Amino acid sequence: MMKERFTNVAQKTLDVFVKFASTKAITALKDGFVLSMPITLVGSIFLLIANLPITGYTDFMARIFGSDWNLGLNQINNSTFNVLAMVIAVGIGYSYARNEKMDGISCGILTLVSFLIVSPSTLTVTSDTIKALGGDTATISNVLPNTWMGGNGIISAIIMGLIGSWVYTTCIKKNLRIKMPDAVPEGVSNAFSAMIPGFFIMCYSAIIYQVCQVFGGVSLTELIFKIIQTPMQGLTDNWAGAIIIVLLMSLLFWCGLHGPNIVSGIIYPVLTANSLVNQNLMDQGIKATQANGGHYLVPQLIDCFCKFGGVGLTLGFIVAALLVAKSAQVRELSKLSLVPGIFNVNEPMIFGLPIVYNPIMLIPFICAPLVAVILTYGAMVIGFLPAFGAMQVPWTTPPIISGFLLGGWQGVVIQVLIFAASIAIWFPFVKMQDKICLKQEQDAAAE
Repeated sequence: MMKERFTNVAQKTLDVFVKFASTKAITALKDGFVLSMPITLVGSIFLLIANLPITGYTDFMARIFGSDWNLGLNQINNSTFNVLAMVIAVGIGYSYARNEKMDGISCGILTLVSFLIVSPSTLTVTSDTIKALGGDTATISNVLPNTWMGGNGIISAIIMGLIGSWVYTTCIKKNLRIKMPDAVPEGVSNAFSAMIPGFFIMCYSAIIYQVCQVFGGVSLTELIFKIIQTPMQGLTDNWAGAIIIVLLMSLLFWCGLHGPNIVSGIIYPVLTANSLVNQNLMDQGIKATQANGGHYLVPQLIDCFCKFGGVGLTLGFIVAALLVAKSAQVRELSKLSLVPGIFNVNEPMIFGLPIVYNPIMLIPFICAPLVAVILTYGAMVIGFLPAFGAMQVPWTTPPIISGFLLGGWQGVVIQVLIFAASIAIWFPFVKMQDKICLKQEQDAAAE
């Protein structure tokens, strides 16, 4: 009886998730993020080459190819991950219109323009030359700062992408467009059809920008970032602070915003100071515990134990998928994401599946890191795992190796336990997602 009730509840929950995931907006979001997969997958490869976690690797490459050996590799990163919001703005507009059987290119271009209108177009810089002239900073106009064109601008891109797509498709449905004769080539006809929707989209985008600047002194993209930053102030070295930090990282990333970048900019200076306090105690021969004035909440705890393989511990998803996935989409994407995931790059999985705005993926994406932080923090409290000092490991260092370097065999044990727990957490949700993808593939094959 209990098993039957649980099955019914699980099926009803899945039906709600599927219904939500099938709405026009969510479908456009998922399809738009999937369009970013080529640049995230290929970009991950070059990002890994530029940051291989091998001792002496950077010096070795510099001796052979010169000190600027990684300029091209870094430029790939600047041109992929750092423009992701722009790609997604186009992708959402394109996908929404295409799903409505309309011109996707015109809609995608208009949603991109809408996003750019509500984003910063100036850059504030500081330099010795400016100071020598008696100033503190200088503002450069007519630029697109990639600070806001990448992960930090994704929520703004999503908002403007969805609004612009709805406006465009509604105008076309209502015949609020310039309609050309049938003899006119399709490309020319689509361009004229987009003029009136484009006028409306640019008008309200400009109004949004004007209101944000007049009343807030910032653009919409910056305003969203600031609003998200505010609740994170004041987190300290305790259980609650550790849980809130990893929760925010996962939740923000699920929303499409680069959670680690936002959280680390605010919290990590404090956490780094905590690690320096621990190191000072260790240098004096004192064990770093909270009773001795030490700290457990340091950057290494978050980076190497709560998000190895990437935010959400998506390595657990990949392993679970490789074990049970039957759909080509989930199985092949997991294979492609395995190597980047081992080196803590999980953007291919985040944006390729996608996990972003996927309601089925939300629970494990949040719960796996929460279990990790509880296990790691708890291991330090009971004295099994030593508190970490100032030693850092490269962010691309694979798990197990990073655990051993930081915490010895105890660190390895904790990482193995976390990895096993993450697989168990992801397992039922992987099966749900795989079932949906398999049905979609079977329906497509039948058609």
